[in-house]
Amino acid sequence: MQIELEEAAERLRRAYSGTPVAPLREVLEPIDIGGAYAVQSINTAYWAAQGRRVVGRKVGLTAEAVQKQLGVDRPDFGVLFADMEISNGGKLDARKVLQPKAEAEIALIMARDFADLNATVESVTSAVECAVAAIEIVDSRIADWKITFADTVADNGSSAFFVLGQERKPLAGLDLYTCGMALEVNGKVASLGAGAACLGHPLNAAAWLARTLTERGESLKRGDVILTGALGPMVAIKPGDAVRAQIGGLGAVSFSFPGDQ
Repeated sequence: MQIELEEAAERLRRAYSGTPVAPLREVLEPIDIGGAYAVQSINTAYWAAQGRRVVGRKVGLTAEAVQKQLGVDRPDFGVLFADMEISNGGKLDARKVLQPKAEAEIALIMARDFADLNATVESVTSAVECAVAAIEIVDSRIADWKITFADTVADNGSSAFFVLGQERKPLAGLDLYTCGMALEVNGKVASLGAGAACLGHPLNAAAWLARTLTERGESLKRGDVILTGALGPMVAIKPGDAVRAQIGGLGAVSFSFPGDQ
């Protein structure tokens, strides 16, 4: 089985060069949690050996409707590398994505190392330095986004790039539950949402991630970025688009997707 997992991981890595692959059904059952994270870990180790630096995690599948669609009752996570960050107002390179979509999120920056099998909203809050508006550019190396839970986990949580806003706000005084979100594409509203859409509260997602990582013998590190999950529906984007999100209390974040690259 290990050989099959290694081959699936390599297949996903090759897909980054421009050709999506078929779903991994012959290797991973749709809800094979252990196998899917094993494939993700193989690629994380491979990329780390190539010099890529881990800077955090992304939490996905934080909407109950999406969980039901994929037949699971839990979120998932992927790994964030330093080279996945696009500066606020920067450009997404069309050569580095296959079938991208954008979603607005609340990012958290860790103030200290944190591992806790019983992490709660209160305990994880004490370890967070600040919150910041973010846009995640998700992508899939699986053709036509025909993913199962196992597909997306193996594919590093369908991750691609992320953008962080300029305003870093301490959690004290912030309302991350009812804060509104508007995502615009080319100046027109394309997605609306609120903090409560993210697993009931973005800090619920952070606590879930801390517990899950601790169970796996891993932990969050000081300075890590946590993308806590989408506040509203994701939006497909294409070359030529300009994307901007505004989140109540956290300000704006944006990037462009030039078509002349």
